[in-house]
Amino acid sequence: MENLLNELILAIEEGDLQLVNQLIERVITNSMPDEQYGITELLVQYGYYAEADQVLEHLQFLYPEEAQITIDRAAVLMELDKEDEALELLMSVAADVAEYPQALLVLADYYQMQGLYEVAEKQINEAIELLPTEPLLQFAKAELLFETGRFSESIRIYEELYEQEGTFAGVSLAERLAEVYRAGANYEQALEFYMKALEDEVKPDILFGSGYAAFQTQNYELAIKQLEDLKELDPDYFSAYLLLAESYAMLEDNKKAYAVIKEGLIRDEYDKTFYLFAGKIALKNHEPEQAKQYLQEAIALDPEYMEAILVLMSIYSKEESYDEIISLYEHISSQDFDWTALYPFVAEAYDKEEEFDKAYEMYRAAYEDFKEDPAFLEKYCYFLLEDGKQEQAKEIAAQLVALDPTEQQYIELLERFE
Repeated sequence: MENLLNELILAIEEGDLQLVNQLIERVITNSMPDEQYGITELLVQYGYYAEADQVLEHLQFLYPEEAQITIDRAAVLMELDKEDEALELLMSVAADVAEYPQALLVLADYYQMQGLYEVAEKQINEAIELLPTEPLLQFAKAELLFETGRFSESIRIYEELYEQEGTFAGVSLAERLAEVYRAGANYEQALEFYMKALEDEVKPDILFGSGYAAFQTQNYELAIKQLEDLKELDPDYFSAYLLLAESYAMLEDNKKAYAVIKEGLIRDEYDKTFYLFAGKIALKNHEPEQAKQYLQEAIALDPEYMEAILVLMSIYSKEESYDEIISLYEHISSQDFDWTALYPFVAEAYDKEEEFDKAYEMYRAAYEDFKEDPAFLEKYCYFLLEDGKQEQAKEIAAQLVALDPTEQQYIELLERFE
């Protein structure tokens, strides 16, 4: 049997499916049932589910009353997307056998994968009633609660398990607790458990999680350390670059932030958020031309990337590049994308370019969203004055005074009409 097992492992590792099937026929014909059962575990481990099902089907024929074989075969059939057959097998497991809670757990896994969380929880609760101290069932419930956003309930179970064992079902409970606390925005606790998880194993995801939690707790120095370690461990962990650059920026080390985000863009040239941040940090580093280029790249990747468009419009406005504002607006409008936040920029640009009718239409379109914005109303008022629309200008001046009765400039503006 040992030689046959070694031959099978070698055939699996070499991907020789024909030989694997020949060896399985020999297993079914010449091996004892317990040896055959052990072979199914090996096949499942390597992802040979169809072959594992072949052996389990034979064992089920030999032992139709053996609930464990029925449950194992149902789990394999689910991996093969044969859910109807799997469910039929699970439903056949009698409620009075010792393996019944395990059948309920497999059912719960299936319903959870289908998004039927209430049904899945019902199966787990029934199993827990039968085996109230079984850790595997408690862990399954905690996983379900976590997935459905019931963080405080899942934390209670995870922490009880963590006190007993650091790792469960191949999962680091410190890491899992960190993830749950992070999902619930309790970043201080999340950071504590991320650091505990790192004591057991240093993995990219844990380093990133600890960096993220440190950033959220304003511990930027620690965030930088964790993310620099991550970058060294896995240079292609793209998410690290933006968070690391943001951490440097929070410490006002804008040159380092700029260097990091440019390094990130070399690794991932298709992430629009990288270009947006690069544009913003380029501005802080007094490189407006580079900033505009990065923002244009972001918009090229996503023509409706509102934040990038707004920042670029702001730069054009500051530079008094009114033709660029109009060109950008008309381009995005041609793509059936419209956004009222841009209207004040566009209205002023049309005004400065002496396209007064278009400017008036833009100001009117923007008014509803900006009628409580003094800066907008002031520009609108002066435009109306210059365009000869005295009564409308007077109404806007009155609004300005109403918004800020102590502003002498607004008072004097209104008095001009009186």
